[in-house]
Amino acid sequence: MIGLHLRRSLNTSDSAAVVWRSTIGPMPQHPDRHVPLQGATNFRDLGGYPGHGSRPLRWRKLFRSDHLAGLTEADHAVLAGLGLARTIDFRGEAERAATPYRLPGVVQHALVIEPAVVQRMQDLAAAGRQLSAAVVVELMKDLYRAMVTDHAHRFAEMFDLLLQSDAPAVLHCTAGKDRTGVGSALILLALGVPRELVQQDYLLTNQFYRRPPVPPSDTPAEALAVLWRVQQGFLDASLQALDAEHGGVEAYLRQRLGLSPASIQTLATRYLQSA
Repeated sequence: MIGLHLRRSLNTSDSAAVVWRSTIGPMPQHPDRHVPLQGATNFRDLGGYPGHGSRPLRWRKLFRSDHLAGLTEADHAVLAGLGLARTIDFRGEAERAATPYRLPGVVQHALVIEPAVVQRMQDLAAAGRQLSAAVVVELMKDLYRAMVTDHAHRFAEMFDLLLQSDAPAVLHCTAGKDRTGVGSALILLALGVPRELVQQDYLLTNQFYRRPPVPPSDTPAEALAVLWRVQQGFLDASLQALDAEHGGVEAYLRQRLGLSPASIQTLATRYLQSA
């Protein structure tokens, strides 16, 4: 009933702003948000969130996910039914080589952001440093700051792809939580979605993602627990970094990612429902 109420209300532009404020909790839990698949657990639709002018994002246009190498034939049929035409893959070279995939009729775009946290954890362990949960939290925050600074060019390329066409696309990395989380957040923010909702969407990874079996490790369980989940403070680190350097999301999008007002308008036309 909540989902039905939201869908009806969000198709009425005059009431959209009021509706999301009163239902800000349920909005990320919309019944169409999560796409159940056998070979990926974190495949989600970014549709429905209210953007510029209270216009909601179109459904079945922008998705986010963990990696797609484990998809079954049944999963392929589901994605074909969604009209998926493009993947934007943020995984590193070794990750892509270890778990390649092919989706019939789908074009793959590799925007490589190499994973850094695991290597830094290994370096610290080799140096005799105790890997506590607090240490890994700080490593994750460093990663998120670096993503919007050192890897800004990859997100600029992401937006270039979204501006070229409105063909349905999915962003993904390995777990669909960090690199994909930042990319998805930037898209939602560029389309005018309030930060509170962007954070709520980001945190849905903790509800849906199921990590694969991993071999025994000397890494403490508390450190691994941080690594395999997301925290609001991680995405906050990204947003605070771009706020500090550029004075806000709009300036970051313009100055660092090269998105002009006309580009933002084009994105809104393609990915937001008509007023």
